[in-house]
Amino acid sequence: TGSGTSMRPRFRKPRDREELRILLSAVAVLAMIWIFAALANEVREGDTRQFDEWVLNALRQDTDRSQLKGPRWLTWGAEDITALGGPTVLGLTVLAVTGYLLLHGLYRNGLFVFVASAGGWVLNWILKQGFARARPDVVPHLREVMSSSFPSGHALTSAAVYLTLGTLLMRIAEGRLAKYYCIAIAMFVTFLVGLSRVFLGVHYPSDVVAGWLIGMSWAMLCWAVERTLERRAGLK
Repeated sequence: TGSGTSMRPRFRKPRDREELRILLSAVAVLAMIWIFAALANEVREGDTRQFDEWVLNALRQDTDRSQLKGPRWLTWGAEDITALGGPTVLGLTVLAVTGYLLLHGLYRNGLFVFVASAGGWVLNWILKQGFARARPDVVPHLREVMSSSFPSGHALTSAAVYLTLGTLLMRIAEGRLAKYYCIAIAMFVTFLVGLSRVFLGVHYPSDVVAGWLIGMSWAMLCWAVERTLERRAGLK
């Protein structure tokens, strides 16, 4: 019996699995920041410009650069989807969710959503001021824009907000499939918002990729910090 007991497989405790998730999240954040730094360096040196302009030109009609290739509804769809990453829609969403959580006494969760979302906007402003990249001028813009181009604010803030809400819903949802569905929808919306900015000609592809990287890394960092604080405080 002694040898039989020693041969039994040892399963990870929930605490060990949680620590592993947090560790993997930290590694992923560092990897995305490193990729962002490498991409930003390529952008500063102008190495991405040829590819960026090729993509923007490839999406437009040869006879009329102000028109996207494909059916007319593609332009209308891009204009509608891009609003999901705008400050008005995101701001109202964050305020509505935060208010709902506070009304139900979930103060810690409400603070988490607000801080993670607001931090994304602050990061976006700092990075735009630092890089000050001009908007694309190779094709006409199909949307009015005022700020600088790198990174894409819509891609960054939509990733920060929707992924934060996705992870929050994952913790509430019951069943593995429902949890995966929550985060998959959050990622899909974030992807569509970033894609719409390229279709509308207001961002280079490199701007959008950079926004995704920073937004995702910020959301993951906030999640890892929040879970670590919870564990240390013994909270559920």
